[in-house]
Amino acid sequence: MKMALSKQWEKGSYKVNHSLRNQMILEYAPLIKYIAQRIAVRLPPNIDINDLISSGTIGLIDALDKFDPERGVKFRTYAEFRIRGAILDELRSLDWVPRSVRQKLHLLEDAYANLEHKLGRPASEEEVAERMGVDVEKLYDLINKANGIKLISLEELGYTSERERDKIKDYVADGSQEDPSIQLKLKEIETLLAKAINELPEKQRLVITLYYYEELTMKEVGIALGITESRVSQIHTQAVIKMKGKVKQAIKG
Repeated sequence: MKMALSKQWEKGSYKVNHSLRNQMILEYAPLIKYIAQRIAVRLPPNIDINDLISSGTIGLIDALDKFDPERGVKFRTYAEFRIRGAILDELRSLDWVPRSVRQKLHLLEDAYANLEHKLGRPASEEEVAERMGVDVEKLYDLINKANGIKLISLEELGYTSERERDKIKDYVADGSQEDPSIQLKLKEIETLLAKAINELPEKQRLVITLYYYEELTMKEVGIALGITESRVSQIHTQAVIKMKGKVKQAIKG
C-alpha cells in the first residue's frame, strides 16, 4: 500500500470514514506488527503476540479518530505512540507479573535506589543481594521474572483518571497539550530519566541506548556486544529496575 494515502490525509485531504480506516489499517499493519514484536521479545512465552497486534490495531484506530492534521505533526509519529500505548495498556490489564513477584520488585527497586544513594556509585549484584537478604542466584531469578516490566506508569506519576492519561498521551505524541502542569511534570520526568541513565554502569547504559535510541532488537544488541540475547534481556531489566527506583524515589522527594 502506498504511503501517499496517509500523507494526503495528514494534509486534511480526507475525512475519516469506514473505507479510509480500513485502508489505513492495511497500510500500517507492518508497523503494528513491528511494535508488537519488539515488545513481545521481553515478555513471557504465554503472552500471545496476536493479542498485542489486536491491541495495537485498536491504538491505530484511536489515533485515526483523534489525529488533528492542523497540529503539524506526522501521523506516523502520532500513530506509533498510540499503538505502543494501546499494547502496554493491554499488558497492564492482563497483569501478567504475579503479585508476589511485583511486591519483591518494589523492594528490589528501593534496594537499588537506597543502596546506590548511600554508596554514591552503582551497587554490585552481591551488595544488592545482601541487602535483600537473598543469594545472587535468587536475585537473578527475580530479575528474570521481571522481564518486560515498564519503566514507570502514568498511575505511578499520580495520573489516575482516563482523561488525565489521555491528555498526557496527546502531549507526548504531538505536543498538543497546553496544560503547563503537565508540561512541567513531564519535563521533570525527562530530566530524572536522563540522570538515571547517565548513572547506570556502562554496559547497562549501552544496552538502553542501543535498544531505545538506536532501536536495535535484543538479538542485534547481543551481537553488537558479543553476548547472548538472554543476557541482554537480563541487563535491560536490571537497568529498568534501577531507573524506576531512582525516578520513583526522586518523585516522592
